[in-house]
Amino acid sequence: MFDRLKYKAKHWVTGKMNLPEDVLLDVPRLTMIGQLHLHVENHRGILHFSNEQVRLKLTQGEILINGENFVIKNILPDEILLEGTIVEIRYVNDHDMGGSHE
Repeated sequence: MFDRLKYKAKHWVTGKMNLPEDVLLDVPRLTMIGQLHLHVENHRGILHFSNEQVRLKLTQGEILINGENFVIKNILPDEILLEGTIVEIRYVNDHDMGGSHE
């Protein structure tokens, strides 16, 4: 219950102060350039990396990125720049996973 109240308070503050939601709500920001580059901010770690799939942990859920010839061009503790042919990006929340993939 406290988490829900905390979330509502953060949402209210971002609305009143005209701040981007990713700043306070701890949600990912994805910037995609064509099918070739994907910059993801506010992730919580890499769960899986292969030539054809990347799974990133979020505060709540995961992001699944499918494609071909993936290369990590830049990586920081909460940011990643992925290069390759991006075919699909899918958000999977905790409820959809039915448990952890780890």
